[in-house]
Amino acid sequence: MKQLCCPLNGLRNISEFLYGGEYHAKPDQISCSARDWAEHVFFDENNAGLVIEWWCHLPTSYWFLVERNTVSDEILRSFPCSDIYKQRDDSPASASRDKGGQGE
Repeated sequence: MKQLCCPLNGLRNISEFLYGGEYHAKPDQISCSARDWAEHVFFDENNAGLVIEWWCHLPTSYWFLVERNTVSDEILRSFPCSDIYKQRDDSPASASRDKGGQGE
């Protein structure tokens, strides 16, 4: 049985998880082009070797990151998103969502 170590819940059966795609650093939503933003949202590099991926523990809806070798399928580590995202996203787009989508 394949298992994955969730940073919140510990070692669990892989059937409890959902793969969420490759992690990509978020581009500046204001200055990037529509094409750059679409590539960030919809495209993965699909590299062979070490990648960082989004995973979700379904019973708790807990999203976290996993560093995995895609050639050997070896999981090197799993870690909380807070290791990368140190602060809240206060971009104008997120501020608009916080106000119910009304904008400024």
